Amino acid sequence: MTAAVEAPELEKLAQRVDNAVRALVDLDPEARKVAEELKAALEEIHRVGLVTIVKRMRSGEATREALFELVDDPVVRMLFTLHGIIRPDTTTLAEQALAQVRPQLRSHGGDVTLVRIESGTAFVRLEGACNGCSMSAVTLRQLVETALLEGVQGVSKVEVLPNEPTPTVISIDAVLAGSTVRRRAEEGWVRAGSVDAAAVDDVTPVTVTAPDGSEVRLLLVNLGQRMSAYRNECAHEALPLDGAVLDVGNGTLTCPWHGFCYDATSGECMSAPGVQLEPLPLRIDDGDIWVRVTG
Repeated sequence: MTAAVEAPELEKLAQRVDNAVRALVDLDPEARKVAEELKAALEEIHRVGLVTIVKRMRSGEATREALFELVDDPVVRMLFTLHGIIRPDTTTLAEQALAQVRPQLRSHGGDVTLVRIESGTAFVRLEGACNGCSMSAVTLRQLVETALLEGVQGVSKVEVLPNEPTPTVISIDAVLAGSTVRRRAEEGWVRAGSVDAAAVDDVTPVTVTAPDGSEVRLLLVNLGQRMSAYRNECAHEALPLDGAVLDVGNGTLTCPWHGFCYDATSGECMSAPGVQLEPLPLRIDDGDIWVRVTG
């Protein structure tokens, strides 16, 4: 495989594109219209060709691994993003930003967990030395906030949640007793149906009403008596996964629209690195499935 394009060369290539686009403004309207049509036609040819290449490469085990490596190249990733083959995943970017500061947090006896990102707000849990009111705890908390606010486009606010466990995948046999329905609603939990209604080795689309009154589309995945809950939208183009194919043997979930393939229990995309389904905390209580959609 050829070496990845170095950052300075990528900047030069991007600068050439920017210069050409700016030059279009100086053309007369008719010439600019022709130039823009030529640009659009070439981009569409490139998109169709790239989509074909990606489909062929991800169909084989050896070529799929090569595809993952290619996406790490900045130029390839830029092209895939430009043509809608992959889209920037805020959760992955946030995890990468936190990975940069996690060694410093741990050196002080602390840690951080990203719970979810919603409407531009990153919800995190702080552990150990990060969780408290001391000067060092405040400093570590500011370190986390700076990493997310400055390192992740689309995150404009960081909110620290109470330090409590929030499993996203749990065995159906595990019944978590606890709070009343009212308390669950206050904490953002909603009933997503009964365990019996979620067929084993199948997917179940469900629409629930969040505590704030908004409707939330969920996808419940029951793989071998292990339940997972995701927001019902593909990470590619946010299309619903109602007709997704669950491959029990491989433990994968395939989008019916463009064939994007995910790990059924983690939501990690197997077709293109850097994107994934959005997992939601799930628990079972007295035969009912509860999913936390807010809070």
